[in-house]
Order: sequence, then structure tokens, then C-alpha cells
Amino acid sequence: MYYRSINEVLKAQYGCKVYKLALDGGFTCPNRDGTLGTRGCIFCGGDGSGAFAAAGPDVAAQLAAAKARVAAKGGKKFIAYFQSFTSTYGPVERLRSLYEAAMAPDDVVALSVATRPDCLPEPVLDLLEELNWKKPVWVELGLQTIHEATAQYIRRGWELPVFDRAVAELKRRGVTVIVHVILGLPGETREQILETVDYVGRSGADGVKFQLLHVLDDTDLYVDYVAGKFRTLELEEYAALLADCVRHTPPQMVIHRLTGDGYKKHLAAPLWSGDKKRTLNTINQYFQDHDVIQGQK
Repeated sequence: MYYRSINEVLKAQYGCKVYKLALDGGFTCPNRDGTLGTRGCIFCGGDGSGAFAAAGPDVAAQLAAAKARVAAKGGKKFIAYFQSFTSTYGPVERLRSLYEAAMAPDDVVALSVATRPDCLPEPVLDLLEELNWKKPVWVELGLQTIHEATAQYIRRGWELPVFDRAVAELKRRGVTVIVHVILGLPGETREQILETVDYVGRSGADGVKFQLLHVLDDTDLYVDYVAGKFRTLELEEYAALLADCVRHTPPQMVIHRLTGDGYKKHLAAPLWSGDKKRTLNTINQYFQDHDVIQGQK
């Protein structure tokens, strides 16, 4: 074991593999509804990073469809995951209805909500705290980078102190916090990426998701890619960079993801990321060959 993976943590806690079921709550986000913009973050596709969310007219139907996908794998326990767009962005009573429906089944052991740090007003924080007493609630915050120049380029729409406040308020309420970091953002050096990882390690968050920058053909990032303004990482480069990030991650922090795969229908680059098995095998082999251990640095 080279790192503290979420799969191993959940298996130890529940005695079996726990599957995450991606749901679509019909959300939008401030970068799309005209509040801050209309085109979204520069890397975000038309599905709001929810390409793998289940389809269905309501939460119960989506849960059933998502469970059916993993039925052959023997899935018995699940995490309900509102993944698309900003899943705390809406009236609190609508959020309550969606979240409670997702948490209702006995085989759903936790709720996970993907959102932005600037979309956690007091009533939503109070709701998350209340629900966390019933079943564990995870909030996944899209930080991506701590560097302001990059944040402006990707049209993130908020500054770093907003993230700090969100983590502090969530932890004060006992809610689990997971932070998304993108590796390979245009213009960022290895040193800058590790500065972001170090910052996350000091933030008080419980977990981290490392995400490879991939380019989808329905994004504004694709326009810059085709224009030759940046290049994406090769697989071997990514494995080496990821190894450094894991070494810089505190040993107690749970690593929820080592990479990410974009919707193949729209994936423009890097094409190797579409082969998930090869990607993970290469990463794990690199970790083994280079004695990578979480928290070494």
C-alpha cells in the first residue's frame, strides 16, 4: 500500500467495496446562469462534469439505474453522489428534497455533493450539518489551483480566501471535505502544482482528488489547445508528477482519485487517458518502481 485510498478506507469501514453512484440533480452554476458568466469554467463540458451521471426522472429512478450498472460486480453498499454542475446551488428546500431522497435507501451509506466554495450559504451549511447526523455527508470542493493567474484563466470566479472559509465552516459542522486539484493546468510548473498540494494538505480537508487535465471538444479550453497555446501531459509525465503529489500529501489524508477520464465521445486530449486500465497500471507500476509512499515529503 503506497497511499491511503478511499477504496481501502471504505472496505475497512463497511466490510465490502462501496460503489459511488453519480446522480444529476438538474443544477446549474454561477458561471453559467449569468451570475458570474455564461460559458462555465474553461475546462467544463456541456454536462457540467456529469457525463457519467445516471439518467432518470427523479432521484429514486437514477439510483435504480446506477445500481443496475454495478449489479454484476456485486455492489451492496453505495454512496449517492450529486456530481453535475454545482450541487449546492439552489433553494435550500429543493436541496433538502434531493439529498433526503438520495440518502433514504438503507444501502446508501453516505451522501457526496460536488460544489464550489462560493456556493455554501449559511442555510445550506446548516442543512448539510443536519443531514450529517443521519448519514455521513461529504462535500467535494473544486479548488483546482491556489494560483490566482491560473484561476482567472480557467474562469473559476472566486479567490482563495473563499475556499479557506468554506473548509473552516464545513469542518466546524463536522462535514467531511474533499478537495479537487487539477494537474497540468496551462502555464503551471511542477513547483506550482506542489504548492497547491501542500496548501490542501494544510487546509484541514479530509481528502483529495487528483484530476488529470483533459481537453473536451465542447469546451473553450479546446480552442486554446487547437491553437497550440499549451500541451497536455504524456502518461509517463503524469505518473511522475502524481507520484510527487502523493509524496506531498499528508499520510492521514484520504486519496479519493489518482486521475480522471473524460467522456470519450468528447475527449480530444490526452487520448491515452481514455484507456483507464492502462493508465492506472502505469501509475501503480511507477509507484512501485520508485518506492512512492504518501507523506514522504
